[in-house]
Amino acid sequence: MMNNIPQIPIVKWADEAVEYLRNNGQWFFEPIKDGLNFTTDFLSDALISIPPLIFILILVAFTVFITKKNWGISIFVLLGLALIENLGYWEDTMLTLSLIITSSLISIVIGIPLGILISRNKTMEKVITPILDFMQTMPAFVYLIPAVSFFGIGMVPGIIASVIFSMPPVVRLTNLGISEVSTELIEAADAFGSTPMQKLIKVQLPMAKNTIMAGINQTIMLSLSMVVIASMIGAEGLGVEVFRAVTRNQAGQGFASGLSVVILAIILDRLTQALNVQRHF
Repeated sequence: MMNNIPQIPIVKWADEAVEYLRNNGQWFFEPIKDGLNFTTDFLSDALISIPPLIFILILVAFTVFITKKNWGISIFVLLGLALIENLGYWEDTMLTLSLIITSSLISIVIGIPLGILISRNKTMEKVITPILDFMQTMPAFVYLIPAVSFFGIGMVPGIIASVIFSMPPVVRLTNLGISEVSTELIEAADAFGSTPMQKLIKVQLPMAKNTIMAGINQTIMLSLSMVVIASMIGAEGLGVEVFRAVTRNQAGQGFASGLSVVILAIILDRLTQALNVQRHF
């Protein structure tokens, strides 16, 4: 009986929508592409231009400072980055780092205000929450198709796919952190005549800091998880080495490049956790 029901032409609608946007939306997509290309090129060139030893020493010193001389993390940063340099993946690591930084910053810049918005407007929360659910549950590979269609091959579609995939945690946790601020504190701020902006900046954001930073941490980790997937559409970095090792069945190269990804992930995770302790709004 189900065979008698006409098939909903979702495939056709999606193809027509993408084709229409590709033909008529270049005025919108081209500036984004040019801006992201410039940003990633500038950032990757700047990171690569720093001698590895200088970069490692600076990052170790920064780690010592923000972790209150936690020598375990600092030694791991020193040995981990030294191992990446020894394995010959330093330039690839800097390219990967530029992709992560760019996509994470975009996710944070968009995600935190969006989280603030839905925490203050329940109607917007009802509209945006299903979209976030869709963004998180859709397989990451699917994001590559429209990204390539609109932005071509290279770092830019990888960044766009990373932003879509990694933005939901910072939106959700910003909303959660602000929503969990004690009503007594809000009432006290109202009693002192605080404006909505003053309440947000001086009460809600400081109280929600830990939760928001947890969202930022998850966003960075999800951006990193897209590195290998983004390499399939031309994004440079460690993902290319991992993907190449898989396609050529090179176990040694796959292990070495994968280890570099793991080291970078641990360093970024520990540093963002340390910033959560140290930073104050």
